[in-house]
Amino acid sequence: QVQLVESGGGLVQAGDSLRLSCAASGRTFSNYAMGWFRQAPGKEREFVAVISRSGGSTAYADSVKGRFTISRDSAKNTVYLQMNSLKPEDTAVYYCAASTYYNGRDDARYDSWGQGTQVTVSS
Repeated sequence: QVQLVESGGGLVQAGDSLRLSCAASGRTFSNYAMGWFRQAPGKEREFVAVISRSGGSTAYADSVKGRFTISRDSAKNTVYLQMNSLKPEDTAVYYCAASTYYNGRDDARYDSWGQGTQVTVSS
């Protein structure tokens, strides 16, 4: 499995931006599709965004489409989530995940997970 470490979370105001990073190590980064998920207090973990192994294909949850952008840098073995126009409802712990054979929205099909980074958006 690949090891994943997220960073970049914090406390921001509504309308602000944040960029989350997820650094991968231990395996060939380009072999993995990478996803971002989030979990708010008292709620189930939900899909946010995914990027294919090549970076040529992305998908987003409707709730973040047009505000969030997922990207990857193979030279740095890192996947990013640029979050703009943040809303209080974006408050959650954000997790990155990796999958060798799957690049969809089902979190059960991802093999490796990071420890998460907290994002808090105040109104």
